[in-house]
Amino acid sequence: MVVWKAFTGLAAGKAADSSAVLSASFWIKGKAEEKMSFIDNDKSDPANQAPAAEAPTGARLVPRITIQAFCEQSQTAQMIEDAAHDRRMAKVALTTHNGGLEGAVETYRSNPTPNLIIVETTLPSETMLAGLERLAEVCDASTRVIVIGHVNDVVLYRELMRSGVSDYIVMPATTPVLVNAISELFAGEGAAPIGRTIAFIGAKGGAGSSSIAHNTAWSIARAIRQDVLVLDLDLPFGTVGLDFNQDPPQGMGDAVFANEKMDVVMLERLMSKAAAHVHLLTAPAVLDRTYDLSERSFEQIIELSQKQVPCVILDIPHVWTEWVRYTLAAVDEIVIVAEPDLANLRNAKNIADIVKGLRPGEHEPLLVINKAGIPKRPEIPADEFAGAVECRLIGQIPFDAAIFGTAANNGQMISEVSATHKINDQLKTIGLEATGRTISAPQSRSAGFKLPDLLRQLKRA
Repeated sequence: MVVWKAFTGLAAGKAADSSAVLSASFWIKGKAEEKMSFIDNDKSDPANQAPAAEAPTGARLVPRITIQAFCEQSQTAQMIEDAAHDRRMAKVALTTHNGGLEGAVETYRSNPTPNLIIVETTLPSETMLAGLERLAEVCDASTRVIVIGHVNDVVLYRELMRSGVSDYIVMPATTPVLVNAISELFAGEGAAPIGRTIAFIGAKGGAGSSSIAHNTAWSIARAIRQDVLVLDLDLPFGTVGLDFNQDPPQGMGDAVFANEKMDVVMLERLMSKAAAHVHLLTAPAVLDRTYDLSERSFEQIIELSQKQVPCVILDIPHVWTEWVRYTLAAVDEIVIVAEPDLANLRNAKNIADIVKGLRPGEHEPLLVINKAGIPKRPEIPADEFAGAVECRLIGQIPFDAAIFGTAANNGQMISEVSATHKINDQLKTIGLEATGRTISAPQSRSAGFKLPDLLRQLKRA
């Protein structure tokens, strides 16, 4: 059939090239992990003697492709336009047109076809296949087609699949359904999963976001037995090297300024190993140059990291720049670390609101209250804080100057200083939640402090 020939010729097409970008093999579902050479596990370490627990993987970004959609109804056009704002579609060039199936046929009689055509049709089953045959006659061999129809018929679906149509979506449908279909289509059959990215950002300077990020990474590696890569994105003042007692000669600075040359081999060379399952890309933490970074400075580094390890922790500094905004929009999970006071609440609320706008359809950021219970300091109760910020509270870390100070000065993690300390349980819970293993309602501790009028206004905003 003509339709099959046009819609399934992928060998030499642009779509196949795009799919290849996403292929990787750092671990295979249902089997033991296949690691790159830099993950040289110590077999004598108990953390290496049990298999890693399964967890949700990262969202697969759609590669740089061109998509053109032809719609018959305004609701469908709006759904497709909303898909362009999904973080997985950040690299996609998408345009919508009117005219449906017939409009697509007329357009491509004199124009080249894109990587993907999305076409809506209200035609009945009997005439839909004939219309798609006419479209196939004017399509390049590499073009893929998703049909949006209004007929819910299993027989029709099977006929469309046999004809070479990539997918058939029945209206009414939602934007996530469409984005999932596109993502799965260009992921490639048998493509390996990619790592989950978790960004930690402080609501205010000194909130302890870096300490929580590093200790959570350690907890994921030790308790959950999953390989973790910590990326220190605070190039001038990062503390990943200090906290893990590492001083590698190369790290994140070299990766950023060699961005165009970055590949898997170079990433492996720049990484350092802190412990079993724990790997670092440390910041230079020197002021011999300024760091005026562009919006996508860390994009390639993060994507390469996702192909190498199951979990990537991003330690984001307390700044607001183009690259911070872009990175927060692209990661799988965002954890806001805040102290329970008014300034932190205001900033956390602002960050959460911006993030929700950047990530339509995604769940709200996660919230960690740090340095709770400082003697004689009035504090906003954690549940009221989370309610005002409208984020899910996943942990409360009590103030303990002695253990955190000792860990920081010795270049150790909390569990290394005291393996039985109750803070380790909180860190493990944060790690579980951030990696998507549990969805629990954390218990919050209330105190006798009332929200002022400003906080009530923030909560209603």
